[in-house]
Amino acid sequence: MPELPEVEVTRRSFADRITGATVVSARLGKPLRWPLGVDPQLLSGRRVTGVGRRGKYLMLYLDEGLLLMHLGMSGSLRFAHDPGAAGIHDHFDLVTTAGVLRLHDPRRFGAVVWAPRELDERVVRLLGGLGAEPLEDGFDAGRFHAALRERRAPIKQVLLAGDVVVGVGNIYASEALFHAGIRPTVRAARLSRPRADRLHAAIRQVLQRAVEQGGSTLRDFANAMGDAGHFQLQAAVYGRAGQPCPVCGTPVRQIRQGQRSTFYCPSCQRG
Repeated sequence: MPELPEVEVTRRSFADRITGATVVSARLGKPLRWPLGVDPQLLSGRRVTGVGRRGKYLMLYLDEGLLLMHLGMSGSLRFAHDPGAAGIHDHFDLVTTAGVLRLHDPRRFGAVVWAPRELDERVVRLLGGLGAEPLEDGFDAGRFHAALRERRAPIKQVLLAGDVVVGVGNIYASEALFHAGIRPTVRAARLSRPRADRLHAAIRQVLQRAVEQGGSTLRDFANAMGDAGHFQLQAAVYGRAGQPCPVCGTPVRQIRQGQRSTFYCPSCQRG
């Protein structure tokens, strides 16, 4: 699943190129997770004023309204002057004077939703419960620790939930916990302020490094220019079960938490 780094990498890869362009037309393919919410023809003539992100959602701002986009489990966006004929898994095209923005989503868990304004109830319903943005100044270490003190679930599960801090997906939660020296099964409420501070810093560092590396390409992720990510090649524990820890040499372990694979070093992450 594309996580925050992949979505941010995607945003950066086409935002400057599409900003200022005028929408010529829009095409819908097979139904996605939620309906578009507007007649596609009504998007024609609107100008793209910018591209933002909230968690794993992209926000394509128009001079009238906005398009909220989610890549789902396997989706990706492409932006090209001539992407060719739409394939069976291409479910949305936004044709602009600068190029075509196309959503490719084999599993159709992605979405494109139009809203007349950012505070529309559809936007609030999707974004209102999201936690702090980990790469922005609002991700405060003190508030992060206070929120963890209220959670009795394992820290890995709390990170994935997205209501304390948004966008720390499965890969990046395992990596951040490793760099902070925290076992993924420890209850969030048990973390002291110093340990929470280490985790806070590790989350920032891991996500920023992932963005710089173009995200992670485990199957078919690529940014809007078709470029794959490389962070997975530098992962310390994720996907390395049985291999030696890069710090101490102990074999990395793999467990299941909430139907997701978790990777950790039993020596470096003692508690």
